[in-house]
Amino acid sequence: MSNIAVSVDHVTKSFRMYHERNQSLKSAIMRGRTSVHEDFLALDDVSFDVPIGSTFGLIGSNGSGKSTLLKCLANIYYPNKGEITHFGKIAAMLEVGSGFHAELSGRENIFLNGSILGMSKKEVTRKFDEIVDFSGVEQFIDQPVKNYSSGMYVRLGFAIAINVDPDILVVDEVLAVGDAEFQEKCFRKFEDFKRAGKTVILVSHSMDTVQNMCDHAAWLNRGELRAVGAAKPTIAAYLDSLHIPE
Repeated sequence: MSNIAVSVDHVTKSFRMYHERNQSLKSAIMRGRTSVHEDFLALDDVSFDVPIGSTFGLIGSNGSGKSTLLKCLANIYYPNKGEITHFGKIAAMLEVGSGFHAELSGRENIFLNGSILGMSKKEVTRKFDEIVDFSGVEQFIDQPVKNYSSGMYVRLGFAIAINVDPDILVVDEVLAVGDAEFQEKCFRKFEDFKRAGKTVILVSHSMDTVQNMCDHAAWLNRGELRAVGAAKPTIAAYLDSLHIPE
């Protein structure tokens, strides 16, 4: 396993969905009724390994399980069955403004989010200028982030995540929000990560992005793993299933 950064081993994840007329266990108890629900299988016995130093893409249509798997990788969700093993320090950038407090300033949120991601106050202080410079929000750093645009949220959140200096960086559609200049900056940072032997796992609906950035990819369809391997043939198989030319 010395060449593996992440091992996904027979992972299954389901969610309990309550019917509209009886939406929760609490409401069922209050009404003196048995809750009516069904289980939604978001991931169904998914297994693959992510090599160390690779950029690994997760692809598939909406509802295929990509974001659920990413949250399992980031320890936000836990599988009902199976196991995910990380070999190294992991940081995640999953949603715009995830981990931010809207009423706090950008400066305060850097320390808050850095702490959530496992950085000490001393580490955040040492990397503060680098984080702000990468984010490009210097002018607004002491303003409450509730006043930030979605692009500013993303730039600041991503700048914090990459400066945790993780062995594994997990990213969900972040590049879809940033402008062209920010995207180019991210691409360069991903290349730096690769040269340093670090691992990036990303979800993207842009097949051009996945093909240009990723060495390997996994294609999910309705929670099932349809293909995993080199990025180009995996993308080709996915597009062929949609009858879309490469």
